[in-house]
Amino acid sequence: MYDIIGDVHGHADKLKALLDKLEYRKIDGVYRHPSRKVIFLGDFIDSGNQNREVLEIAQAMTGADTALAVMGNHEFNAIAYATIDPDDPTRHLRPRNEKNNRQHGKFLAEFEADSVDHKACIEWFKQLPLFLDLPGLRAIHACWDQASMRAIAERLAPSNTLSSDLLISASRRGSDAYHAVETLLKGPELDLPSPHSFFDKYDHERAEVRIKWWGDHRSKQFHELVLGPPDAIKVARDIETPTEWPVEPYPETAPPAFVGHYWREGTPTPYSHNVACLDYSVARGGKLVAYRWDSEQQLCASKMVWV
Repeated sequence: MYDIIGDVHGHADKLKALLDKLEYRKIDGVYRHPSRKVIFLGDFIDSGNQNREVLEIAQAMTGADTALAVMGNHEFNAIAYATIDPDDPTRHLRPRNEKNNRQHGKFLAEFEADSVDHKACIEWFKQLPLFLDLPGLRAIHACWDQASMRAIAERLAPSNTLSSDLLISASRRGSDAYHAVETLLKGPELDLPSPHSFFDKYDHERAEVRIKWWGDHRSKQFHELVLGPPDAIKVARDIETPTEWPVEPYPETAPPAFVGHYWREGTPTPYSHNVACLDYSVARGGKLVAYRWDSEQQLCASKMVWV
């Protein structure tokens, strides 16, 4: 059975406390449970000051087969930040500008860019699959969207990992691969009609909102379908519900899908009977959350565990 853990973001102390609460014990340098495995939902890095220790824990567990993991958007960004653009050898696929340096700063403070340790981390990130489709459950960082998966299927490397070609294509804004990977790792977005906008957690003005990708959209007001900060939901109250959506809603009959990414708050509870977000804003002093999955197809709040 699996214990699925949300975004850790460089907070090793909370990760160790959560593993202890889940009754994992460190044996021969690896956290182990006699009958269970962890699934990490990505975003191991950035925000916190314990990136190295988080990665040491996760790498030891995945190497010893006591955990599985998927890639988060922060790992994807780190790979692109480290990769020279083949069309312009003076640049990287993710520009090393002030904004990106700041967002990536806590990780780079522990792993100097282009150092031996940094390169080793990037190689491990490249081994992380974009998604896991296991018997009875699914795991992905932000959105389970079959259309996006089909769009990149022929470019995926073995075990649903990034190929070099897919990494390059997905770093080209406006490409089909860019749209697909953005959807899978960040969630689907809708453009707000002009002049509506809001400011995100980094104080950047945004004119698009992330939307719920599960459930019945037909009977909902637009603000009920927005995933994001209160300012985004407030703006959406003044906008009519769109008639077209960027993704098909996740089927209610599909296996449970576990995601991170969305910076939730409050008491942990699943989004629906078959979708659960386990990111509860540990990077902002919130909770680090796990779901103890025992093959059930109807998710319930009582299976959520946190520190």
